[in-house]
Parts: sequence; C-alpha cells; structure tokens
Amino acid sequence: MRKIMAIRPDFTASLVVFLVAVPLCVGVAVASGVPAELGLVTGIVGGLLTGLLPGSSLQVSGPAAGLTVLVYEAVREFGLSTLGALVLAAGVLQLVMGALRLGRWFRAISVAVVQGMLAGIGLVLIAGQLYALTDAKAPGTGLANLGGLPELAADTIWSDQALTAVAIGAGTIAVLALWPRWRRAARVLPAPLAAVLLATVAVAVLRLPVARVEVEGLLSAVQPPGGADFARLAGVGAVGTVLAFALIASAESLFSAAAVDRLHDGPRTDYDKELMAQGVGNAACGLLGALPMTAVIVRSSANVRAGARTRASRVLHGVWLLLFAAAFPTALGIVPLAALAGVLVHAGWKLVPVRDLVPLWREHRGEAVVLAGTAVAIVVTNMFEGVVIGLLMAVAKSAWETSHAHLEVSGLEDRGPGAGPIRVRALGNATFLRLPRLLDQLEALPRDRAVVLDLSGLRHLDRACAAALGSWAERRRPGDGPAAVDADAGVSTGPDAGAGTSTGPGPGTGVGTGTGTGTDIRT
Repeated sequence: MRKIMAIRPDFTASLVVFLVAVPLCVGVAVASGVPAELGLVTGIVGGLLTGLLPGSSLQVSGPAAGLTVLVYEAVREFGLSTLGALVLAAGVLQLVMGALRLGRWFRAISVAVVQGMLAGIGLVLIAGQLYALTDAKAPGTGLANLGGLPELAADTIWSDQALTAVAIGAGTIAVLALWPRWRRAARVLPAPLAAVLLATVAVAVLRLPVARVEVEGLLSAVQPPGGADFARLAGVGAVGTVLAFALIASAESLFSAAAVDRLHDGPRTDYDKELMAQGVGNAACGLLGALPMTAVIVRSSANVRAGARTRASRVLHGVWLLLFAAAFPTALGIVPLAALAGVLVHAGWKLVPVRDLVPLWREHRGEAVVLAGTAVAIVVTNMFEGVVIGLLMAVAKSAWETSHAHLEVSGLEDRGPGAGPIRVRALGNATFLRLPRLLDQLEALPRDRAVVLDLSGLRHLDRACAAALGSWAERRRPGDGPAAVDADAGVSTGPDAGAGTSTGPGPGTGVGTGTGTGTDIRT
C-alpha cells in the first residue's frame, strides 16, 4: 500500500506530461517535414530510454521546437533516410563530450546567444507555420518564408479553404492563450491537448474542408539508416549539420536542466551524465530514423508542477506514448494541420523574449545587441552559422568591455611660469580596441605644456598600445614646453627630459646628445 501511495504522484504526473507531449510530438514532426509518427518515436525513446538514465531526475526529453528548423533543412538537403545517420552521429558526439566532462562548460555559453538562438528559431518557426496555418506549403528557408508572407496574405484573402484553416489555427492559438486562466480545467487537461481536441471536434462536426495529418503507421514510418546514408556523413555540409544537432541539442538540454533545478528541491542535475543520457537517446533515435531529441522545458516544467518526485514519471509518460502510438495510430489522421500549426506558432512566440528586450536594452545594451544579432543571423543564414555569428559577437562584446581604460588628468588647470607638467594616469586594460580613444584624448592635451604619462595603473598593456604611446611621445617636438621625468611614471615628454628612448622598470637614462625629445616607458 505504501509503495502504491509513493508512486501515485509520479503516475499522475506522467499522465499530464503524456497529454502535453502528444500534440507537441506530432506538431514538431509535421513542421520538420517528416511523418508524424516519428515525433512519437522520439518521445517514446526520450521516456523509456533516456528517462531511465542518470543525470536530471525530473526533466523530460523528446522532439523540440528548437530543432524544427534545422531538421527541416537537413531533410530537404540530405533526404529523410539520411536523417537517422545525422542524428546517430550527433548522439555519439554527445556521448564523447559527456565522457570528456564537457557538460559543465555549456553553462559558459553567453545567455544572450542562447536567447538569441531561441528567438531566431521562434521567428523562423512562426514564419514557416503561418503557411501551414493556411494549408499552404512554405517556400523553404527562413528568409524566403518571411519574404513570401505578403503573397501568402493576398492568396489567403481570396481562398475560402485558406480562410477556414486560418480560423481553425487562430482559434487554437486563442485557446492556448486563454485556457491556463481557467485553472480548474487546466489542472485536468493541458492547454495544448485541449486546443487540438477542440479544433479537431470543430472540424469533424462542421465537416470543414481543411488538411489533416497524414498517417503512415508506426512501423512503416521507422526507417533505420543504411550504408549509403552513413557515407554521406563525410560531406562538409553533413558534418556541419551533425555539429549543429549536437551542440544546440546539448545546450538546450543543459539550460533546461538548470531551469528545472530551480523548480524543485530534489537532487541537482549532473551535467556530464545528463549529456551522456541525451547522447544515448539520440543514438537510439538515429538507429530508428527518428527526430533528434532534447530535454524540453515545457514538458519538464509540467512534470514538476504536476508533483513528480522521481524519474518514474518520465518513464511512464514514454509507456503511455508507446501505447497510444501502437493502439490508436489512426487517431492522428483526424487532426487538422492548422491546429498543430497554431500550437507551434504559439510555441515559437514564447521563444521570442519580447518582454525582456526593453529592460535588457536599458540595463545591458551590449547583451541586447548580441541577442538581436544572433536572432537576425539565424533568420538570414541558417541555424549553425547564426549561432557561430552570435558567439563571435559575444566574444567581441566581452573583449570590448574587459578592455576598458580611461585617463585621469591632473595639473591641466595650472597656468603661469611656475606651472608644473600635466600628469596623465592611465587606468584599466589598455588594448588595441581602446587605442583610438586614448590617442584622441592625448592629442587633445595642450601642446605648450609638458606631459607626464603614468602607465603604472594599467592592469594590462598590449603591444599595440605600448608602441602607439611610445610613438605619440616621440612626436612631441622640442618647442612643446618644459618636461619632467617621474620615476614612477610611464611616458615623459619635453625638451629637457633627456634624449632618446628607454624602456624598463626604472627611470630612463636617455641616449644621445643635446636637448632632444625623450621617452621613458615603464609598465
């Protein structure tokens, strides 16, 4: 009796996760351009296999909207039969990364890049699903989909069938947005399933002429990769796709694990073990020719909020998916595509951090630029190149911020015959990124006064800055006023400072004769 009571919370949570997972698994598969059953296969593997492995105890794995765009592009370029080989290779790569204990390093990825990646995915997903919302076929790439929206709108206005499909999709989105406010109903039936069920009933009762999900059968949809498919992995494009699958799926899973850990007080995630668990799951999905998997925050948060305590809930949710796929495969054939498109448009919109953009711009403008740049790069190019561009932008931003350097000027207000030299103290990290501004400030100093430049306050001085400052000092002419040499200073200029150039920790002794311009650099 105690054992039954102990497993009851996990049993209840597994049913909730199952009801959330069904429409999402099917919707992601259809949006990816593969048979709907393959989405269920990935969900089953995520529950029965990955759910048993150590790592994160409560997060749930399956097909994710975040990889929809990449999978669609891979299927279009390499074919459905090669998808399994790509996913299998990505899973093996995840296993290697987990064995090398690289899981924790994914936490070092800039949050702005991750948010920008998800925002870019969301925008491309929305643009593609707007076509499905009207029972039309999308042109292909994200930029092409966006460019074709005006023509799509014009065609939809003059088509009764398209307007009917739009009404179904819009109604689905409205239910998704409003259903959670009806808390009593939301506890019984998750919003995605409620929205799809209502849309399906409306289409069936009213006999509306809209497109429905095409059903092939679970066994016929599963297509393990063959030798020719593995041979295609040698191409540069295939290698890039495998890297994109592995890196993006890993990052999304581990960021999801960090978010889920904040929702409960149970055991924390072991990132390396979770990465290996995801690798095992993707390797299995690849062998079955199914979609790649990640840990999905929507299902994971539903699992925690439903009261799950152990990994039994996610394993049981895989059992329910298997029973549904085996016993009721034809049930998918009555689901309207516009309803699934509505679910994915809603999911894509939630990937775009609209509410966070304005506060982020006010408080961390550089982060906002990286986020927006990553999102735009993904829309304009593709997933992999967009993420690489985002990472480069994040590195450039960090380099710019860490190279902060400024000048403190004293003695500028002193005038008259007895006025001493202008003393300039440099502070911070002087790198080539800040060099133009530093030189502009130095060039703006009065030409009739001696200048002592103190570099002892710099934490870092790169070679470019050292050479440029030395060059600036040597450009001072003998008529520029008296000079003074400060033993603790960096660069001293003026007609009496001693001729020549000296570098080192102590005062410069000068080389040469006469009253030339002297330079003494001490860092």
